[in-house]
Amino acid sequence: MRRQLFWVFPVVTGLALLALWYGLKWALNIESFILPAPDEVLRAAWQERHTLASAALRTGSGALLGFFAAVGIGFLISMFMALSIRIKQSFYPYILIIQMTPVIILAPIFVLWLGQGLASITAITFMICFFPVVANTTMGFISTDQNLRELFTMCKATRFQEIRHLRIPAAMPYFLTGVKIAGTLAPIGAITGDFLAGSADNGIGGIGFMTIAYFSQLKIPALFATGMVACALGFLFVGGVSLFHWLILRRWHDSLRKADS
Repeated sequence: MRRQLFWVFPVVTGLALLALWYGLKWALNIESFILPAPDEVLRAAWQERHTLASAALRTGSGALLGFFAAVGIGFLISMFMALSIRIKQSFYPYILIIQMTPVIILAPIFVLWLGQGLASITAITFMICFFPVVANTTMGFISTDQNLRELFTMCKATRFQEIRHLRIPAAMPYFLTGVKIAGTLAPIGAITGDFLAGSADNGIGGIGFMTIAYFSQLKIPALFATGMVACALGFLFVGGVSLFHWLILRRWHDSLRKADS
């Protein structure tokens, strides 16, 4: 019964929102170039399906590349900073400086260095996803139980053994939390990159680029359809990262073992 209710409530709410959408459009006599009806958006999505599919593939590629680069490099930098509090104090302020620099300022610099297109989009996505991974993973490394660290020292474990067998497992829940945050930001970063540094082949670019194109052509239903595709891409990312999180932690971490029981 609970599983049925899990699906029933969102479906009922969605139908109510659609009814409200139609009701407002009819009651206020809103023109389609301001607010298209849901069926108009779906028709536009079908008519532009090939363009939107290509746009989603382009944006998804940039999101994946930037996301994996942020996860890999962020984990390594966090592990490096966890070796010593002095190392962390030396490097962490500069990581904060990079994070605090607005993407709208970094985008022209990336275009200047890397050119318009996938490379710049990947770099922008990386910048948006990088800090959550570093911040969470570093916290995990430095929050390792002091008693366990002393036990490893008593057992004359090497630095590598301590990192491999103690610090990395202890930091894993923190790391995966950062990965989940980065996963939600990756499509947003790639779409932002499309918008600021995207390019097009034969008039077809990423989702952000097509947003500009549809708006300039006043194809408002198609513009709404790009939003629908962007949401679908975001759900794919979040779902994939959540599945990875569950697969890694489900057998040994208390939070997921209790949730499964």
